[in-house]
Amino acid sequence: MATQTKPILHGYFRSSCSWRVRIAFALKGIEFDHLPVNLIKDGGQQLTDQYKALNPMQQVPAVQIDGITLSQSLAVIQYIEETRPGPRLLPADPKKRAQVRMISDLIASGIQPMQNLYVLQKIGAEKLQWGQHFIQRGFEALEPILKETASKYCVGDEISMADICLVPQVYNAERFKVDVDQFPTIKRLNQTLMKVDAFKLSHPSCQPDTPADIRT
Repeated sequence: MATQTKPILHGYFRSSCSWRVRIAFALKGIEFDHLPVNLIKDGGQQLTDQYKALNPMQQVPAVQIDGITLSQSLAVIQYIEETRPGPRLLPADPKKRAQVRMISDLIASGIQPMQNLYVLQKIGAEKLQWGQHFIQRGFEALEPILKETASKYCVGDEISMADICLVPQVYNAERFKVDVDQFPTIKRLNQTLMKVDAFKLSHPSCQPDTPADIRT
């Protein structure tokens, strides 16, 4: 599908969900404009009436593309898979495609939301232990699944939406001081993927809104 203007990504440098979209855009070779939404500054720019009109859930990302606004990262990824050329993000084989969706949903629904900033603010002083618990629990489920599905990447030998979800979650695990060495398949896959340009260029350490003190 042709597009007259570049997509606009409203996101935050360290947001897992924003990072997923950046990876997908990079893999597909899609140029986009980035409008930062600082989740911390001024009490959280995502909470403004202006941003709420764009994304009623007041979360990032929100993506304006082809005259519509999409506000869930997996919906964005599947939309560009269906409308843009480039490397497949979902396998052609129905069984492998189902495995990719299973792994993606496990991460995007079962692990990552527990480290959402809004949730952590409600938890308060115990937020580190809270985050560790749910990442550990999720990785204990994910590791044996990946042992069955993985080859070079999460499902077989082609990068997919599952890999797009995995790398930001490993980054979160390291932020929350989870020992990733316990999960050798997850660790190996992450190390392999972080050698791919699309994952490196979309990393939180090198985004337009990355603070200077952590920029690389």
